[in-house]
Amino acid sequence: MNEQEFAELAAGAALDALSPDDERRFRDALDRHPEWRAIAEADAETAVALSAAAAPAAPPAGIRAALLAQIAETPQEGVAAPAPNRRWTRVVFALAACLALLVGVGIAAVAINGQLNRPASVIALEEIQASSDAEQATVELPDGGSATAHWSASTGTAVLVTDGIPAPADGKTYELWFVRGESAIPAGVFDVDDGRATAALDGDMQAGDVIAVTVEQAGGSPTGTPTSDPFIVIPTA
Repeated sequence: MNEQEFAELAAGAALDALSPDDERRFRDALDRHPEWRAIAEADAETAVALSAAAAPAAPPAGIRAALLAQIAETPQEGVAAPAPNRRWTRVVFALAACLALLVGVGIAAVAINGQLNRPASVIALEEIQASSDAEQATVELPDGGSATAHWSASTGTAVLVTDGIPAPADGKTYELWFVRGESAIPAGVFDVDDGRATAALDGDMQAGDVIAVTVEQAGGSPTGTPTSDPFIVIPTA
């Protein structure tokens, strides 16, 4: 038996698909050629990975024809052709391993894409929460719902998280402000989805700032100052 024939048997053994005679030949070959054990171990590991792969799906168009063409290939001169059933097993095994790899790569790509496309406000919130000086304050709103401000002096950032507040009326938006002494500094607008929002405030936060939210016309206050009384007010000092 040559190494190629052993590889065919190793694939079948990994898939538990050998006949009793081939199983004996496989075991005898392992005893005579311990240097081939790595082939069998690699196939066994691949079989374990395949068993944990995604749920079965319809094979790509043309794969049957490709397999049949591969099986029908003439073996190289001087090398005995393995039994058809074993060669079929080896080809299927190799293709399945490639498919498992592609599925894994696809899943990883989806995960990476999800990480790369996270909203900036979520990333800012995570950075605040990971800082050693992270602080937060929550207020309950008279009409129901709540708002929590998260901030960190070391990062100079602040994020407002709301829950249970209604969406603004048509043509209106919510605008964020840093209230600093007698001044209100615009810090961006935000929308809510089913009462919830995670909004990072634009600009650098300073110690003692009050975080406020007003209702303004779409796009934000045209004057750069609040045009209504704030309905969310969160002191940070």
